[in-house]
Amino acid sequence: MKNFIFALFFGLTVAIAPLARADLAVFATVPEWGALAKEIGGDKVKVYTATTALQDPHRIEARPSLLAQARRANLLVATGAELEIGWLPLVQRDSGNAAIQVGQPGYFEAAAQVVRLEVPASVDRAHGDVHAGGNPHIQLDPRNVLKVGEKLAARMAELDPPQAAGYQAGWAAIDACHLPAKAAPPAW
Repeated sequence: MKNFIFALFFGLTVAIAPLARADLAVFATVPEWGALAKEIGGDKVKVYTATTALQDPHRIEARPSLLAQARRANLLVATGAELEIGWLPLVQRDSGNAAIQVGQPGYFEAAAQVVRLEVPASVDRAHGDVHAGGNPHIQLDPRNVLKVGEKLAARMAELDPPQAAGYQAGWAAIDACHLPAKAAPPAW
């Protein structure tokens, strides 16, 4: 009887295992990138956003809840260009998640996907809070969001090959809705 129950349990486990899939866990530093990842991935992703629209992403406290979410993430989507410099390196280090460290496929920096504006020739604190990497608020230009979205979809597909077609389809649906945004701005 024990052998029968074991065999039945084992058989059900083997039969059900292919049906179970783990969602791609995305840790986004700001709501814009969280929303973009969710639109691209749909029900294939689980997105956690570290900040809200009412918070200053320059000044976030690296709370234990952020560490726990970063520890579970397969993909970290950051703005970069030093926007999160005050807290994200600490979250990455203390999460213990090697996959989301700078230089790893699980780390995606949005600012690296676009041409940055206002990159200072020299950094001098006499000028106030200066971002050495340029203006990190790249999401204010919708054309930048489209460039980031295309690259983000490719990275998601790279990290989760079984769902790659779904990520590409999600991106294609977004891209098709925003064709006019790709055009050059009108000359005044």
